[in-house]
Amino acid sequence: MIRRLRDRLLAPRAPAGYRPGATLGLLSRNLGQVHMQLLEPARGVIDNPALGCRAEVRECVEAHLLMHVVTCEFRLCLPALQGGGVTLEMRHAGAIRRTGLACVYRRGDKARFTQVREQLLNNAQLTAALMPLDFKRLTLECRDGHWWLTLEHMGGSEVVNRMPAFRRYIQISPPQRAHLMACLGLFGQSLPRL
Repeated sequence: MIRRLRDRLLAPRAPAGYRPGATLGLLSRNLGQVHMQLLEPARGVIDNPALGCRAEVRECVEAHLLMHVVTCEFRLCLPALQGGGVTLEMRHAGAIRRTGLACVYRRGDKARFTQVREQLLNNAQLTAALMPLDFKRLTLECRDGHWWLTLEHMGGSEVVNRMPAFRRYIQISPPQRAHLMACLGLFGQSLPRL
């Protein structure tokens, strides 16, 4: 009985006012011509022939004091050409203005990281698409013969405050939508060759 009570009290639960699927519904309308199919209330799939692959989209909830933020995370799973587990993050370089892209090693094979970093940073099309993209987090992980890409855009998110009570959806602008789809498509082409 004590264990059940402890598990119930410590289990992660959604913040008050969180509506599963509401942010994905707004994102679906925001993506325009790109078709999103909802699989569950908080998870969907983007089928875009221009991508050449299917991207999964899911809601991520981050609770704060008297508020929460719901962001949408885009995920790709692609076959890897070679083995060697590695995890890295990509981010913009520059303190005030974007001056380039940086790859940050997180864990795994360092030689594989160096090889992947060089190939990604030397891909001019990918760099051109990533530079103007407003992303919060971009993680690449190679494991079990597959690449797992996770991209969290700053748009396509919802801020919900309880006091004062308000909800605000931050949309992805048409230029950002074009950059996002271009990035997903370019990663879909380049990652299977790494």
